[in-house]
Amino acid sequence: MLSDSEYMNRALDLAERGRGSTSPNPMVGAVVVRDDGTIVGQGYHERAGGPHAEVRALDEAGDLARGASLYCTLEPCAHVGRTGPCAERVADAGITRVVAATVDADERVSGRGFDFLRQRNIVVSIGTGRARALRLNRAYFTLKTKRRPFVVMKAATTLDNRIAEAAGKRTRITSDDSFRHAHTVRAEIDAIGVGSGTVLADDPLLTAREVHRRRPLTRVLFDRRLRISPSARLFSTLDAGPVIIVTTPESIERERGRARELQQAGAEFEPIGSGGLPDAFHRLGDRQMMSIVLEGGVALHAAAWKAGVVDAVHLYIAPHTLGGDGLSWLDTDTISIASLEDRCVTPLGPDVFMEGYVHRID
Repeated sequence: MLSDSEYMNRALDLAERGRGSTSPNPMVGAVVVRDDGTIVGQGYHERAGGPHAEVRALDEAGDLARGASLYCTLEPCAHVGRTGPCAERVADAGITRVVAATVDADERVSGRGFDFLRQRNIVVSIGTGRARALRLNRAYFTLKTKRRPFVVMKAATTLDNRIAEAAGKRTRITSDDSFRHAHTVRAEIDAIGVGSGTVLADDPLLTAREVHRRRPLTRVLFDRRLRISPSARLFSTLDAGPVIIVTTPESIERERGRARELQQAGAEFEPIGSGGLPDAFHRLGDRQMMSIVLEGGVALHAAAWKAGVVDAVHLYIAPHTLGGDGLSWLDTDTISIASLEDRCVTPLGPDVFMEGYVHRID
């Protein structure tokens, strides 16, 4: 018979299968285990609006769930959303013990699921696999606790910390391996964010290419002065997902003609009175946007870092230099890579990918 940790790891492995398709819901896995250690049901949350992991596991277990234990990577919900309350379904199935990794940060749940189960005389154990469960759903917990998306700051640099041959000049820095990896990330997140300077210099499509993406990909353009042209290429990709321009009410009023043309091109406006990034990201959180990758440029990265809204850093480092004339990324006085948590370095062909997190998982 396996230990609680081993059954929980199986549930967490199942939860991983929902990566890229559950937002704004968390990734959740569940396993139903009989007293003799036999797994009789398992499942994971496949997509928002679909059956929750507990329901899928209990459906598979059927009558064998009676008297069994349920291992779940997150507290069973106790409210009615697009699906019914899982805690009630768990109790009705005859489960006698629930082992959960962590409490749900959703204020509609947040302990209520466990309270309901205890009221039905079900033994509840909390904390097995907690650290891994929190890491798995960093974006979900960020949205629920900070009311904004999980923000990844992404850059491709040379060995001498350059991101382009010169300001405003489009420059390919990294290899095809890094390109594919970056688009794999795009396949999983909710949105890409760029500043107006990046759109003006690179005219990017901002789509997920060479990968399968299950949901629309939102593109967020930070353009306080409405400098972006309605003829930008990304407006030809609205079938891939919406384009939101974060700007100010003053700019919309001052540039009425440009604003009208941008709306006709397909843009949605998110006017922020303060023009500040914290307010902008909270507004995106109101849209249930759970994760966003900031792909440039330097001004947006610097502002996001200074505002304290960056949660993770993705760096693709190419093995060559551009010299003193190249455009630099953030300097070491602005960001200390060594201070990031859970740093991981992965070779990508000739390049190196470095990933780190700003906040420690307790």
